Amino acid sequence: MKHFLIALFVCCVNTLFAQQTNDVDYVKNNYTKRELYIPMRDGTKLFTVIYEPKDQSKSYPIMMIRTPYSCAPYGADKIKPSIGPSMEFAKDGFIFVYQDIRGKYKSEGTFVANRPYILKKKKGQVDETTDTYDTIDWLVKKIKSNKKVGVWGVSSPGFYASMALINAHPNLKAVSPQAPVTDWFMGDDRHHNGAFMLMGSFSFLSSFGKMRDSVGTTHPGGFYAYNTTDGYDFYLKSGPLKNFNKNYLNGKSILWNEMMDNPDYNSYWQERSYTPYLNQVKPEVLVVGGWFDQEDLYGPLKTYEALAKSGKNKVSFVMGPWYHGSWTRGTGKTLGNLDFASNTSDYYRQDIELAFFKKHLKAEAVTAVAPVSIFVTGSNQWEYLNEWPSKSLVETELYLQADQGLSFSKPNSSNLAFEEYSSDPNKPVPYTAEKTLMRGFQYMFEDQVFASRRPDVLVFETEELQEDVKIMGNLQANLFVSTTGTDADYIVKLIDVHPFEKDAKLSDAQVLVRGEVMRAKYRNSFSEPEPMRPNEVTQVKFDMQDAAHVFKKGHKIMVQIQSSWFPLVDRNPQKFVNIYEADEADFEVHNQRVYFSQQFPSSIILPLIKNNEK
Repeated sequence: MKHFLIALFVCCVNTLFAQQTNDVDYVKNNYTKRELYIPMRDGTKLFTVIYEPKDQSKSYPIMMIRTPYSCAPYGADKIKPSIGPSMEFAKDGFIFVYQDIRGKYKSEGTFVANRPYILKKKKGQVDETTDTYDTIDWLVKKIKSNKKVGVWGVSSPGFYASMALINAHPNLKAVSPQAPVTDWFMGDDRHHNGAFMLMGSFSFLSSFGKMRDSVGTTHPGGFYAYNTTDGYDFYLKSGPLKNFNKNYLNGKSILWNEMMDNPDYNSYWQERSYTPYLNQVKPEVLVVGGWFDQEDLYGPLKTYEALAKSGKNKVSFVMGPWYHGSWTRGTGKTLGNLDFASNTSDYYRQDIELAFFKKHLKAEAVTAVAPVSIFVTGSNQWEYLNEWPSKSLVETELYLQADQGLSFSKPNSSNLAFEEYSSDPNKPVPYTAEKTLMRGFQYMFEDQVFASRRPDVLVFETEELQEDVKIMGNLQANLFVSTTGTDADYIVKLIDVHPFEKDAKLSDAQVLVRGEVMRAKYRNSFSEPEPMRPNEVTQVKFDMQDAAHVFKKGHKIMVQIQSSWFPLVDRNPQKFVNIYEADEADFEVHNQRVYFSQQFPSSIILPLIKNNEK
């Protein structure tokens, strides 16, 4: 078996290498690369790479991506292993433009992460909207094209794609923000509902947050001296958040410093959210995201919501069974033990993404992209809607019950019924059963049995389902809680419990459908935190983001509730303090109660689709 696995691995590597080699050869044989600087209105020059088809018998549209992650490889004789959103674009014929954003790599200027949009600009003021506009203006005037431009980007480049929509250049006809960074405090990669996403933020900001020494091609480098493969152990022994700067970052990560200096949802964060300005965009828009995106699930959901709300924008929306950016590669048929029964990524790239840009940049007669394309996990089917969420959903409360029960019936007990657990921030609940140093994405669909066996995790479960239960839309946690402390985190997980089936990969598995954290001090305002009153029953209601899933007949629905999710999320001292300045002595053990009675009916609010409606 060992030799078979080695041979299989070698075969897969060789196949991948052969594909990459074929792609490189195709680009070499069919495209010409050139490098240049494009001047902005304030005189700053941005480094830009252009790949143009060698066949100049016709004109082509321009596809552009602006990135803080480098448009390498640098040098006119060095080419990317593949170009465009996918090689399907390269083979169809487009001009591809890559640009280092202001202040990164070979571009001039000063880098500002998620640079705020300036609504009323004074003379000489610039932001990402003006840099995009000026770049497009130069391109359509200086290079041969059909004068139609498209912009795409995943993650941080998705943010720059979204910014291209605001005050868009008239030649910008189509834009696809994919997993766009949208709000680093409310739900994207740095925070969720005010709780600091420790593991991903530290590893990322240790390099991305540094200021460069000079214009050039060198990556600033991040922190790697973990001296262990056990992330749980590393982060726990590192102690309070302020230790990370003192012991590891040495004040050199500007972004880390800014985050530590802005613990609440103040103007620093609010100015970096672009959604208020997506009210009258001119280009066609394709918003893309993945249900298992460990970084930016929030971004595409809220970007689409803002675009659709105005009623004046032309927007399509896609959510597939993918982790962060995985729709750009591979087949998308499986994810760990999950089998989606079709090649979802192949389908997206050819029939949705390429079709979208061909229609709007080449005016070709292709099959129209649906307004909303949603992959429903559990049933493993694509569903096509006119809007998201569907108007046929019914917000339905799934109530916590006595004896660890869970049902759609409201508790009938008039007593002050509750479950209680002791939460110790020095023995936090791990976010994964795996021993890992990097966050990964597997926790987004991991079997939660490791957590359900802990005494500091509450477990509630339905009876075996007698019919399918289908949800499509936004989830809300609605808890009634009390604590002996003055602050707490509440993590709520919605789980699909599979029945026992001999030899089935998911037999008895507790598969995570959606999990989310809420920092209780922000229960009434993310800008003005308030302490919890010890032992007082308090309502904590929060956004768990969206899902599209079918809990199949014979399965069970489970809800888990806990107060730590470590080191995915930083530890809450359970004391009302500025957590970024907390000392060891601030971390306290406290009891947490979750109530379920007529007076205090804790629940998960599900977007239920009844009678198989869409």
